[in-house]
Amino acid sequence: MDLAAERIDRLHDLARAAAADEEADRARYYVRLARRVAERNRLTLPREFRRFTCDRCDAYLRPGANARVRLRDGHVVIACDCGAHARYPYEE
Repeated sequence: MDLAAERIDRLHDLARAAAADEEADRARYYVRLARRVAERNRLTLPREFRRFTCDRCDAYLRPGANARVRLRDGHVVIACDCGAHARYPYEE
C-alpha cells in the first residue's frame, strides 16, 4: 500500500474518532485533508469513507447523531443535517 493510501486510512480513523467525541469541526478537517491527499495523488477514496462523509459539508456522518438513514425501494437514503441526500443501491 502506498503512503498516500495509508494516510487516507489514518485520517479516516481520526475523523471517525473525532465524530464519536462530538468534535464535528475536527472531523470535518480530517475529511477535507483526506480528500485533498486523494486528489493530489489521484486515488479514489475507499468506499466506507465515501459512504460516511457528506459531499456538501464534509461532515463525518454518524447515523442517529447528524445523519438520518432510510431504506427505500432498492436503495439507502442518507440525509445529512445540512440537507444533502445521498442514495446508494442495495440488493434485497
